[in-house]
Amino acid sequence: MSTIYIVSDYGKLIKKNKTLQLTSNDGTTTIIFPYKTDQLVVMGSIEITGPALKLLMRYNIDTVFLGKNGKYNGKIAFQESKNVFLRQKQFKMLEDRDFVLDFSKSVVRAKLKNQLTFMQRIHRRRENAKQLHKTILNMKLNLERVEEAGSAEQLRGIEGLGARYFFSLFRENIIQDWAVFKGRSMHPPEDNVNAVLSFLYTLLFFRVDGAIESEGLDSFVGYFHSLDYGKRTLSFDLMEEFRTPLADTLCCSLFNLAILEENDFEEVVFSVDDIDYPLEDDGEEEKGEGSVLYQEKKGVLLTKKGLRKALKQFEKKLEDQYYYQPLKRQISYKKLIREQVKHFKRVLNGEEKMYKPMVIK
Repeated sequence: MSTIYIVSDYGKLIKKNKTLQLTSNDGTTTIIFPYKTDQLVVMGSIEITGPALKLLMRYNIDTVFLGKNGKYNGKIAFQESKNVFLRQKQFKMLEDRDFVLDFSKSVVRAKLKNQLTFMQRIHRRRENAKQLHKTILNMKLNLERVEEAGSAEQLRGIEGLGARYFFSLFRENIIQDWAVFKGRSMHPPEDNVNAVLSFLYTLLFFRVDGAIESEGLDSFVGYFHSLDYGKRTLSFDLMEEFRTPLADTLCCSLFNLAILEENDFEEVVFSVDDIDYPLEDDGEEEKGEGSVLYQEKKGVLLTKKGLRKALKQFEKKLEDQYYYQPLKRQISYKKLIREQVKHFKRVLNGEEKMYKPMVIK
């Protein structure tokens, strides 16, 4: 079973016999076999006919919609969980302060450890690295603060500080002169490195989200990230451990191995009135006093050619092997995501004591 990506400005998806047929705006056709597909990802203005939807429903193929800006817009899930008792446990655990704190600590601890390992790898490859050494020491001190935290709110502050340390060194791991990274920016990404990071995080997000829903869990009920209307907090919680080993490392490889080229990016004007490239405030970036609310803002995105390159390499990365201690064998990252969601489910059901995120070495 595989994930099929449709990247096209315009097109039409129809049912043809027992298959799906995509006709792009240039007249080319692509056949999709439902029995070989577990997820369909659509980027662009694609019309899906009623019979095609019924075929997707028959094979329970989750259909994910991304905007032209690569942002997650939503999805159609044809098989919802009927396990109300599992969801009841999720809501009940929201009131368990010890569980929320312990789980949040495990999430932040693993994320910071993975980021620290990444930073130390950069440091080992630099001869004159006094500033890198200082930043790594600060990251270690920040990691120690995790154990002292008394709330998820404090841990979110520690995570945020860790992100600033991490991204202050991120550009050091990219060798291409034309790669631009001025610090993390999201809505919109303001340079080519951020364009890749944001897109890879989106791909990772709906992978984790799909695994969560396949186990009958409610992705809106999380414990570390603050609850908000329409926010899939559990998906954000469980994707944190995978950001560095999957997305951050792949981002650097796409540049360093010359898989992406300078002409794989384009500058786009985002506007509050634009449907395809909306300028939005998702609340992910803190707004300080005196901050400016823009009506328009320039951003950088991958071209369709660049998107296809990134998608291909992301799927390839998911097949990389990792030694998974609970199973005592090598498994793919794709399977690892599912196994970690199952592990969380067992913790929630009281079958295992504590959630143990993946930590790279």
